[in-house]
Amino acid sequence: MSADAVAMVFHPRRKPRLARLGDWMAANRRAILGMQWAIVLFYAFLVVLPAFLPHPHPEARLFSGDFGASSFIDGDICAPDGTPLPPQDKPPYSAQWHERLVLLAQYLFWGVWWPFVILSIMFMGRVWCGVLCPEGALAEFASRHGRGKAIPKWLRWGGWPFLAFVLTTLYGQLVSVYEYPQAALLILGGSTVAAVAVGWMYGRGKRVWCRYLCPVSGVFALLARIAPVHFRIDRAAWDSQPGRSAAVDCAPLLDVKHMSSAAQCHACGRCSGHRDAVELAARSPNAEILTGRTPRSSEAMLLVFGMLGVAIGAFQWTVSPWFVALRQRAAEWLVDKEVFWPLETNAPWWLLTHYPEANDAFTWLDGALILAYIGGVAAVLGGAVLAGLTFAARLAKIDWRALSLSLIPLAGIGLFLGLSMMTATHLRAEGAPLGWLPVARGALLALGLAWSGWLGARLLYDHAGNARRATLALPFLALPLAAVGMAWSLTFYVW
Repeated sequence: MSADAVAMVFHPRRKPRLARLGDWMAANRRAILGMQWAIVLFYAFLVVLPAFLPHPHPEARLFSGDFGASSFIDGDICAPDGTPLPPQDKPPYSAQWHERLVLLAQYLFWGVWWPFVILSIMFMGRVWCGVLCPEGALAEFASRHGRGKAIPKWLRWGGWPFLAFVLTTLYGQLVSVYEYPQAALLILGGSTVAAVAVGWMYGRGKRVWCRYLCPVSGVFALLARIAPVHFRIDRAAWDSQPGRSAAVDCAPLLDVKHMSSAAQCHACGRCSGHRDAVELAARSPNAEILTGRTPRSSEAMLLVFGMLGVAIGAFQWTVSPWFVALRQRAAEWLVDKEVFWPLETNAPWWLLTHYPEANDAFTWLDGALILAYIGGVAAVLGGAVLAGLTFAARLAKIDWRALSLSLIPLAGIGLFLGLSMMTATHLRAEGAPLGWLPVARGALLALGLAWSGWLGARLLYDHAGNARRATLALPFLALPLAAVGMAWSLTFYVW
């Protein structure tokens, strides 16, 4: 036996820290399950309880003011004798405990939870899905105790993530999901009920909902491609192990041996150490993009028209003067034509925002214009992105879908910026100093543009027929970057 072999026997290679973390996850499934159920309870607290409490007063704040109640007559603050105080003499509104609870839930869920879920996917892959997601945990639990029927072909259709993301985003805007707990419970609670029902019906202990139907599964699959950590498969080590071994209990139904992408891996750690061929490892965040692998058309369309189209339109319409002008002109035209029903606010709250007690009720016209505005932004912005990618890819003689993956960093940072708008709204209401915010937003946007631009250029020069073709394609690659950069600049700096 050689000296190196003797050394390996008596002094086995100590695994890297990341690999040991993955092995710990595999060996401590019970602890992870306990954490998942704790998050399920916390999730229920954030989503369910606030929906059954009164909506906070417009002047209610989470941290400002003292606890306690104030005296009101028809909404006016009154002196002890019942006389309404003049506006300049009114003390700061003091929120009730239940108002603070609703505000706390909104801030934690929309201001902290979701923005940093996006960041977690970009930094750590889909650990959120495999370890933390309450909906996934409930769906898997139901699947282990359900009927276990075979997964039908229609459910495996690759377009569901794109369609689910678009429809959920549009519906969320119509019912003001960020502002009202009832709307949040309707959408998120409905999604959870659907996930449990699908899990109970299909899968035999697998996460069928998460793999095929979850509205954010497609988004997470795209963002996970740039995560700097992943579960690496050593095919040579796998094949070198003699005999057969028990199959990996892979919840998202992956062929672990042939897994070459972090897109669908839920990073739950169950496969870590399997056949001494699977380990959690670091990688370049650009590695998976620069291989030039071609994604499915539905994935590319989700990126172009979903994350860079519909999502930006949804974040943008509430601050857009174009939307206000369009609404004003449409209302005037309807009045001139003596058509008044579109201006009525009689839609139910589960169809259009309807909270008269908060002086917030959408007309039928509002609902139609929200859909039209978001659809228009998606068509124009997504069309510009698609045109730039298509022309650049044709000149370089590569597939536009592979080139589209270069825009993942910009799309991910854009989602974080858009979701953090709610964070900024809460902080601004509490009087937090936000003078640093424009600079931070600009820096993140510049990072996304530079990163995606560099990835796109590398793909062109690495996979084009020759350098001349790649150089000719570069100006067309600049079109998607300019279009998305302009859209965010209007949102944050012009409007």
